[in-house]
Amino acid sequence: MESKNNTTCNAGTENVMSSILPPLLIIELLLGLPVNLMALYIFCRYLRSWRPNILFLFNLLLADFLLLVSMPFRIDAYLRSECWVFGAAWCRINLFMLAVNRSASIGFMTTVAVHRYFKVVHPHNKINFISSRQAGGIACFIWVVVVLMRLPLLTNDLLIKRENYSYCRSFSNDNSFGIKLHYVTFIAEFFLPLLTLLFCSFQIACILKQLQRGREKKVQQAIRTVLVIVGVFIFCFFPGVATGLTALYLKRRMEEYCNAYRLVSQLFVLSIGFTYMNSALDPVIYCFSSTMFRDVVKRSFNRVGLMHLQLTRRASTVTRSDGV
Repeated sequence: MESKNNTTCNAGTENVMSSILPPLLIIELLLGLPVNLMALYIFCRYLRSWRPNILFLFNLLLADFLLLVSMPFRIDAYLRSECWVFGAAWCRINLFMLAVNRSASIGFMTTVAVHRYFKVVHPHNKINFISSRQAGGIACFIWVVVVLMRLPLLTNDLLIKRENYSYCRSFSNDNSFGIKLHYVTFIAEFFLPLLTLLFCSFQIACILKQLQRGREKKVQQAIRTVLVIVGVFIFCFFPGVATGLTALYLKRRMEEYCNAYRLVSQLFVLSIGFTYMNSALDPVIYCFSSTMFRDVVKRSFNRVGLMHLQLTRRASTVTRSDGV
């Protein structure tokens, strides 16, 4: 049972969830679903060679679909001021799928960047010559680790009942070991990959400076890929970690910083929108990471542009022939 002061300090977050978050998530869903379906079509239709890099990107796409499947239920809850109507079991499954998406996205983003790092900085390392089957084994290992880290969300009761409403939250006042592990994972899976991504960026940039002219094209492509991953990573996941850590600190001194805690709690709610945005931005990573993927997208847009130009010319010809 929450204290009166705790309830007062939490007041206001429901308004943010019901007024700002649903439109933002609906826009992200409407953007993320078609671009990811297009990416899935390209992977299955055009990319014949499943090299390690392509395999890691495809698994990143699968992680995004977990989010797209789960998002409509969160939108419904936020439209109801976070009131959850789908039952306790689906609450656990829904939060589990959202958390797995976050962890798997971070894991495969980092894997793509590290793969590029070895290609450029250590070109003769045996990691660069792994087979597609070995890359598949790495992908399976990442999924197993991610699922094991998030299993506490399936085993804990995450449905919070307050008066006549039920709330489905993964961050609550539950002090069980599973929820504490969820907190630690939420923080660690941001800072450890971030340090790895920054290290890869720095090392590839150093190699680029040492190369002679005419030999830097491959390295420039690698540094662009890693920098895009770093940009998407920070944009999507930093707001949630920053506001979450601040809220945890202020929560310990709630009586002194009640207003600050309320503000940061609202910002943390808004940061959820940034976290979910990775599903709409990940196709940008596909374009920078795969030449074949980028070429297929270019050909598709050129074909659409050519058809539009032909239709415009045809309409213009019909208009002139009618004497208008």
